[in-house]
Amino acid sequence: MTPETLKAMQAPLKERYKQDPDAALVTLKAQSRITEGIACRLETGKALVEAGLHPATGGTGAQACSGDMLLEALAACAGVTLRAVSTAIGVGLRDATVTAEGLLDFRGTLGVSKEAPVGFREIRLGFSLDTDATEDQIASLMKLTERYCVVLQTLKNPPVFTVTRQA
Repeated sequence: MTPETLKAMQAPLKERYKQDPDAALVTLKAQSRITEGIACRLETGKALVEAGLHPATGGTGAQACSGDMLLEALAACAGVTLRAVSTAIGVGLRDATVTAEGLLDFRGTLGVSKEAPVGFREIRLGFSLDTDATEDQIASLMKLTERYCVVLQTLKNPPVFTVTRQA
């Protein structure tokens, strides 16, 4: 895709959102349903995923781990954003790999230690780029990718969170 094609594709959307900011508000939704054992099924829109306990909490490893899925969502979002930004600013990429790693202390998840956090202690996002771009272009690419990656920004700047019981 060329920068011109991307801009032409996004121009009507940008104009619409400038004219009607509410049109840019889209509610994304995910839903899971519990299954046998300690697991649930999640419809992703493209496939059915069964999630279960991580082996460090007693799972078999046969099911997807929600922590892995969070990191996969981050790597996917960062990769798509990297590609969109590189296209928009004309930075050619022959290849790129995005790696998301997260450090968990399962003592928190299992209630073994109140001092151990429940959730990721640290998340590392790495980019391996095969490009002829200059260091300034790469710095700009990285800065804009970080700025516009939805999952990354959501993790860095948590939204207002509401937990409810639905009837």
